[in-house]
Amino acid sequence: MDGAADGILEDPSLCSFRPEALQCAPGNNTNCLTSAQVLTVRKVFSDFHGVNGDLVYPRMQPGSELMASAIIYNGVPFIYSSEWFRYAIYNDPSYDPAGQTVQDAANAASVNPFNIETWEGDLSPFASRGGKLLTYHGLADGLISSDNSARYYNHVSNTMSLPSSDLDDFYRYFRISGLGHCSGGNGATFFGQSSGAVAGLEESNNVVLQMVAWVEGGKAPETVLGARVEKGKVVGERKHCKYPSRNVYRGPGGYDDVSAWECI
Repeated sequence: MDGAADGILEDPSLCSFRPEALQCAPGNNTNCLTSAQVLTVRKVFSDFHGVNGDLVYPRMQPGSELMASAIIYNGVPFIYSSEWFRYAIYNDPSYDPAGQTVQDAANAASVNPFNIETWEGDLSPFASRGGKLLTYHGLADGLISSDNSARYYNHVSNTMSLPSSDLDDFYRYFRISGLGHCSGGNGATFFGQSSGAVAGLEESNNVVLQMVAWVEGGKAPETVLGARVEKGKVVGERKHCKYPSRNVYRGPGGYDDVSAWECI
């Protein structure tokens, strides 16, 4: 859908995965899914709705399979959320997360200790004092659904009645294709977001220096340039687009050619 058969999803929101395509035919149980497994996969890649039908959390995005398989998609309650419910929500060490229901999600929202949800949509005080917010999310994140970052961006837009052209003054969100949870992945995932993901110290390829240029010089980033690194060597680059734009391969260069891609 992005014009490139490179194993990387530039916009997972366009992907509506149909697990029934992997359904086992009668008499076959090799390299296919049982009916029960198909339903499980469909639940994972569907939004999670609560007791009143409201959205609790968006689906895990397609593209997260490899990184999430050992942590989230393993049939075992995630340790961090398990401990959170035991000690922060219920103060009950005997709480068993294996029996968790949508009611538990409602209980957690009602407690919301120390405003951990951080879901305010009005960023007016922040913007009025000159604050700049630059966020990114890996589209292959195996821990936190990247759909949630777009959801928050749209929540702010709606709450403040600001289109993207006005939000751009203080809030920009970049989707990083092929990036796992902060690091890793098969995309152009080195852009200075951590000490272990630095491909250069120029403003053009370092998101921290882009942030400095925005805050101190008023030069807002239009794209985030990422490098694909193999064995310590940069083998390709790709500009990651500012939401809601998405990346499309135009050619004629190869997939690692930064000029072969366009934000639309």
